[in-house]
Amino acid sequence: MRSVDLKLKPFDFANAVARAGLTPQGQPVAKAATAASGTSFADAMSSALKGVSAQQNEASRLQREVQLDNPTVSLEETMVAMQKAQVGFQATLQVRNRLVSAYSEIMNMQV
Repeated sequence: MRSVDLKLKPFDFANAVARAGLTPQGQPVAKAATAASGTSFADAMSSALKGVSAQQNEASRLQREVQLDNPTVSLEETMVAMQKAQVGFQATLQVRNRLVSAYSEIMNMQV
């Protein structure tokens, strides 16, 4: 049987408490409101816009490849990518219109 050399380090209570997300008194560390609730609205919108932009860039790339007669890119694949980009853009446009409408309503409220 093989012997294992086991070396123990002294226990660092402060480090363990910090890794657990607690103060030295055992209370939870206060976090920002966005961290507690998950992703913020701005982060969600930003990632959605990046996704729509990526879809549009991919559709443009596929269009260019079809125009250059690339045999590995099919017309069907290109048309589907274009439709996905169009749907994503239309959805983004509708969200923007609703946000502008909600903002206008809030600004016109009597206080």
